[in-house]
Amino acid sequence: MSEAHGYAARSPESGLAPINFERRDLRADDVAIEIDYCGVCHTDIHFVQNDWGGTIYPVVPGHEIVGRVTAVGSSVSNFQPGDRVGVGCMVDSCRECSACEQGLEQYCQEGPVVTYNGHDRHDGSVTFGGYSDSIVVSDRFVVRVPDQLDMAQAAPLLCAGITTYSPLRHYGVKPGHKVGVVGMGGLGHMGIKFAKALGAEVTMFTRSESKAGEARRQGADHVVISTDEDQMANAAGTLDFILDTVPVQHDLNPYLQALTYDGTHILVGLLEPVDPPLQAGALVTQRRVLAGSLIGGMPETQEVLDFCAEHGVTCDIEMLDINNINDAYERVKRGDVKYRFVIDMATLKSTAT
Repeated sequence: MSEAHGYAARSPESGLAPINFERRDLRADDVAIEIDYCGVCHTDIHFVQNDWGGTIYPVVPGHEIVGRVTAVGSSVSNFQPGDRVGVGCMVDSCRECSACEQGLEQYCQEGPVVTYNGHDRHDGSVTFGGYSDSIVVSDRFVVRVPDQLDMAQAAPLLCAGITTYSPLRHYGVKPGHKVGVVGMGGLGHMGIKFAKALGAEVTMFTRSESKAGEARRQGADHVVISTDEDQMANAAGTLDFILDTVPVQHDLNPYLQALTYDGTHILVGLLEPVDPPLQAGALVTQRRVLAGSLIGGMPETQEVLDFCAEHGVTCDIEMLDINNINDAYERVKRGDVKYRFVIDMATLKSTAT
C-alpha cells in the first residue's frame, strides 16, 4: 500500500477537506499515476452532497484525471513510466459481457466500477477519485494523452468531452447534417465544437439572449432563443439531431418539434423523470427518436483524445487551486464558470498533513 493525499467530503454538509488515505499495491495489470490535473464535474457535487443517495463517506471525487505514469505492473506492456495518461469515469468492468467485449464498458451488464464511490471487483474496497496526488488503475482503463494536447485542457475531455462526442459519433453525424445543442455549459460548449469538427451545421438553443454571442464564438452557426415562440416556430422541422445537455427537468416537446422526420433527440444530461410529460405524437407521427447516451467505452475515450489532437478541439477551462474547491462548487451551482474548473494538483502540496 502507498499513502495518498487528497480532498474528501465526510458528510453531505461537511464540504471538502484534506485527507490522507491508502492506494493499493500494484496488481499485475495496474498502472500507477501521479495526478497533475483533475477536472471538476457537476456529478462530483451531486455525490459530495448525496443528492442521488448512496454516497459512501468519506468520498474523494474526481473522474477527469490526467497525469504521468510512475510505475506499472508485471504484465503491463503498453505503458511505461513517464507516459502522459488519463483516467475517466470508470476503472473496471466485468470484461466478459457482450458490451465489454465490444469496448462499451460503460454499458457493462454487471455495471462498471466507477472511479470513485464504487467497489473494487477484486477486494471490495471503495474507490477514491482524482482529487488526489495519485491513483492506481488497471491498464485497460487508462488512455494515452497525445502530445499535441495541453494536459490541463485534456482533463475534461474524459467526461464532458466523451459524453458529447460519443453520441454524435454513434448516430453518424457528418457533413451536411444539422445539429441542435441545448444547454450552454461544460457539455454544451463541447457539443458545439464536436458537431462543427464533424462537419455539421450547428444551432444552439438557449434561454438567454446574452449567451447568443458566446454560442457563436464557440462555433454555432445559428442561435435560437428557446423562450421566443416565433424563433422556435421558425426552427420547426429543421434539425437532424438534437444533443440535449441540460441536467435538470425541462420541457422536451418544443425541441422535438424542431426535428425533421427521422430526427433524433439525444439526452446526455437528464437523469430524472421527464417532466412535463412527453407528447408521444411528436415521435409517432414523424418517426422521431428520443435517445440517451452515457459517456463512452475505453476505445472511444482514446478516440476522442486523438480526435481533439487532430482537429485542435479543446475545452475552455479555469484553473483552480484545490484550497478553493468549496467556493468553486458554489460557483458551479450558480453556473459561474466557463466552462470547466480544472484543479492544479501542484496546489495540493500546500495542504499536506
